[in-house]
Amino acid sequence: MRTVTGLIDQLAAARGGDTAVIYEDRPISFAEVAELGRRAATALSELGVGKGDRVALWLPNCPAYLALYLGCCRLGAIAVAVNTRFRSAEVSDIIGRSGARILAMWPGFRHIDFLGLLAEVDRAALDGLETIVLYDEGQPVDKVPEPVVHCRRVDFRDMLDRPPYGGDHAAPELGCNIFTTSGTTKAPKFVLHGHSSIASHARNIADGFGYATSQGALLQMLPLCGVFGFTQMMAGLASGQPTVLTASFDPVEAVTLADRYNVVNFNATDDMILAILDASDQPEPMPNLRFVGSAHFATNYGELTARAEARGIRMMGLYGMSEVQALYALQPLELPLVQRIAGGGRPISDQAAVRVRDPDSGELLPPGQPGELELKGPSLMTEYYLDPEATAETFTEDGYLRSGDLAELTEDGRFLFLQRMGDVLRLGGFLVSPAEIESHIQNHTSIEGCQVVGVRTDRGTRPVGFVTLAAGAGFDEDALRQHCLDSLARFKAPMRIFPLDEFPTTKSANGTKIQRTKLRQMAEEMALPAG
Repeated sequence: MRTVTGLIDQLAAARGGDTAVIYEDRPISFAEVAELGRRAATALSELGVGKGDRVALWLPNCPAYLALYLGCCRLGAIAVAVNTRFRSAEVSDIIGRSGARILAMWPGFRHIDFLGLLAEVDRAALDGLETIVLYDEGQPVDKVPEPVVHCRRVDFRDMLDRPPYGGDHAAPELGCNIFTTSGTTKAPKFVLHGHSSIASHARNIADGFGYATSQGALLQMLPLCGVFGFTQMMAGLASGQPTVLTASFDPVEAVTLADRYNVVNFNATDDMILAILDASDQPEPMPNLRFVGSAHFATNYGELTARAEARGIRMMGLYGMSEVQALYALQPLELPLVQRIAGGGRPISDQAAVRVRDPDSGELLPPGQPGELELKGPSLMTEYYLDPEATAETFTEDGYLRSGDLAELTEDGRFLFLQRMGDVLRLGGFLVSPAEIESHIQNHTSIEGCQVVGVRTDRGTRPVGFVTLAAGAGFDEDALRQHCLDSLARFKAPMRIFPLDEFPTTKSANGTKIQRTKLRQMAEEMALPAG
């Protein structure tokens, strides 16, 4: 099937009574999932939603998210993912720029005053908003903030009283999803995906990750508002296996649910895996897991993977981004640990292709030489919504997407993700990944973690290091710099190294990421002489 609704209808016809989703210990069949989407489509249609209209989903993981998303898909509308961690400025930007006509929200989720946050949103951004859909699980809301009193107020439960929608306006190339990129210095881009990219990628993951043939359940704690969680959810549905859906991540609950429902499939960020290991005293907290596809953001990854493997959690490297969806590539299971946990792998789809280009000469590079990763395949986005200039800059003439990532090909047909291109340093005339310097500094017994950024000086770009210390260790900048000079090329040794209690981070729907932009600002202020 080449549409999301076609995929869901096919599953409902083939597996109607089988369990598709388990939420709060309540099983929901494939037939029920399809019907929830049809009833939501009727209600949305009566609210005026049609082809191309945008519906913002400011919701955590819950059946309402799936119902409203599938309702949008059936009407030819576009679901706009809004992270529940976003606050007034971010929500204002997304609603205003996307032109969303409807906003769905769970006001009392985790005791957060979402309606209060909405009251702080720029009134002008809400001019096009016509309806607020309120969802709750026993936390009714009586007061709607002043900026949105002009909007209709709809209870989600009333929407499910509507009859199932009989039509289907989905089409393969019609847009159905908007994800936001994790921009830090300007407004994030809107990544638009069409039905074909979502549906085909879900099928490819179900087969390529072995979900379709595994006997057990998939655990869905990654947020649906992020491409990592959403992609996993759609693959779980496409596989025909039950998906255990939880409103948010809790490490103790994860272990409990894994045992209760025979969880065999699970993808996670590194901080989620660390939390599971710390929260459980069982020798093997998730003994039935086949493997965990993991995203490496902010921890000492090598140490974490060793701990996880020792306790029965087999970790696998992945690659993905909003523009090509998550789970685009997976490292082969048979690789040794060090290679298996590296970011990258082989593309899941046999129609996908990757190549690496020298950013200076423009020449395509052979295996073993780092350059910018370019990607192709059925999971690619349609465009940056309402930004044709950025779209044109991102795609090559022959249809590859410029990823902005530094990577290299391997002789056996895989690729290795090395770094974001914006983080790569040109030192001594060479492209250098900060990870190389970071890894070396972290080998010092006094160091727990390290981040390296570059600053411009009158001698060119120079590296600057930030470190967190191992328990009980003291800080000796000269000793750390000598540690680098003893084993690295001189131009790779940081000009300064500074201790931090912790690295600045930001939490996104796809994981906790270190704010390298903030570190660069700190480096410029701390390492360069005034004036």
